[in-house]
Amino acid sequence: MVKRNVVWTRTADLQFIGILEYWVKKNMTNTYSKKLLKLVSERTLQISEKPFIYKSTDFKDVRVTSLRNFSVYYKITDEQIIITAFWDNRQNPKKLLEILQNKK
Repeated sequence: MVKRNVVWTRTADLQFIGILEYWVKKNMTNTYSKKLLKLVSERTLQISEKPFIYKSTDFKDVRVTSLRNFSVYYKITDEQIIITAFWDNRQNPKKLLEILQNKK
């Protein structure tokens, strides 16, 4: 299988950066954020190599993988993996629904 490039949408990128910044401020250290960054990097590499191993969603062409309290939503094209949302599962799911509906 061909390894695809991983591309983050602006929305997903802002969500991820916001979560990393939140944990730096909350913990007064960047240790947890570094661990989360490493975990996400490993998972996106895995997705790029085997994009169909994680479950599909009710949204057309959108798949999801979980990372502890977070979920990564992505779409697969012939050449790319497009990360459409990086979600903290403890947030209001209605906000996520709005984000995913706009990415159809």
